[in-house]
Amino acid sequence: MSKEKILNYVNGKWVDATSGQSQAVVNPATQEVLAEVALSNTDDVQRAADVAHEAYLEWRKVPSTERIQYLFKLKTLLEENLDALARTITLECGKTYNESAGELRRAIENVEVACGIPTMMMGSNVEDIARGIDEHMIRQPLGVVAIISPFNFPGMIPFWFLPYAIATGNTVILKPSERVPMTMKLALELIAKTGLPDGVVNLVNGGKEAVDAILDYPAIRAVSFVGSTEVARYIYSRGAANGKRVQCQGGAKNPIVIMPDADPELTTQIVADSGFGCAGQRCLATSLVITVGEAKAPFTEALVETARARKVGFGLDAGTQVGPVITPESKSRITGLIGKAIDEGATALVDGRACSVDGFDNGNFLMPTILDNMHPDSEVAGTEIFGPVLGLMHAADLDQAIDIINGARYGNMACIFTESGGAARKFRNEADAGNIGINIGVAAPMAFFPFSGWNDSFFGDLHAQGSHAIEFYTQTKVIVERWPKEWSRRF
Repeated sequence: MSKEKILNYVNGKWVDATSGQSQAVVNPATQEVLAEVALSNTDDVQRAADVAHEAYLEWRKVPSTERIQYLFKLKTLLEENLDALARTITLECGKTYNESAGELRRAIENVEVACGIPTMMMGSNVEDIARGIDEHMIRQPLGVVAIISPFNFPGMIPFWFLPYAIATGNTVILKPSERVPMTMKLALELIAKTGLPDGVVNLVNGGKEAVDAILDYPAIRAVSFVGSTEVARYIYSRGAANGKRVQCQGGAKNPIVIMPDADPELTTQIVADSGFGCAGQRCLATSLVITVGEAKAPFTEALVETARARKVGFGLDAGTQVGPVITPESKSRITGLIGKAIDEGATALVDGRACSVDGFDNGNFLMPTILDNMHPDSEVAGTEIFGPVLGLMHAADLDQAIDIINGARYGNMACIFTESGGAARKFRNEADAGNIGINIGVAAPMAFFPFSGWNDSFFGDLHAQGSHAIEFYTQTKVIVERWPKEWSRRF
């Protein structure tokens, strides 16, 4: 029986890629082929960009108060179809149903915030900068913008960008990961139901050729990306070289510091949820735990017990806490990195490589893993594993813990667990990371704050969400005007 083919959505119509090529979409828990996805070529991308540009010429003239009416409708549709969307995410991405539903709530939150565009994109003005001369600054849209999103949050991350882009008057080309195209297909069907004009939002599936076409085609003015640091650097460099505005969220190696005064039960639960949730496949997953002083023994023991108790399985089955990783290649890469860490001197207190789930023999499953005594200078300590693996380090004091954090290449998130306000203040002031958590395991900003990131975790100047999104998707225009009295008398 032939599988559904996921097509492109261009100018309000579902169309096949002209390349004639496609790729299987595979359930990571079963290896079942769920669908086939079209792989677009350069011509497909350029055609979509040209359509989006034509739509932009009219869309930019639509008052912002009218543009957001489509977002109000979209919010309702996303809420009404949350279950279907969440199940789709679990089937193609592997995470648990609750995790899938959670990311969709974050997506909806961004739609809600973007509904405030009439206020958020206001300009400024000053009368009489000189006698009889006034000056104004207004914000106008860029034109066609592109979104290149990853596999790990197929429902949320496109909505870090899309609502703000269209609310500010731009038109959009969205390229989801070719591994998980089904979620955005369903989302585009809902967007179509809002009555949004044809060509304002377009979907182009594909791999590297489609990405390169986005980065090279002059009609596309800006690019938003989330993925690995290596790809983020490539996209930022190539896009910027072509004169585009680019924001690229890269990889991470998020550390959590546990002080001796941290609440034992709460801290253990939160840290485990952060490290093993979404099978560790998220840019804010805890990767390193740095215990300070006397916190070493009790928290090491507690984390080991918690890791061993986690239930691994199919994401739609009740009670599942850890789903599969995305592909067999990812599983192989993660198991290889666990082995390398052991070769570098780490001790596997919990080794999750030998994992089997009844009824899912072909799934890409890994048990949670805890690697103790990782050295800060080891290769694996500086590598984003992107799996359910926690590395443990131990510091004599908070200063040493902060030195370990600030000596690393990434800077997406850093967290501390403590009851000391002084320790918390020192940490938030000195830790080199864009998102800081105080007794929080996943310091994910709400949609009205930018999703920050430092060092090799981000390339660009303006982040996703909130006020940064408004600045990224608009360009400022300054008007200096004078109306001499003798000109006014003519009318």
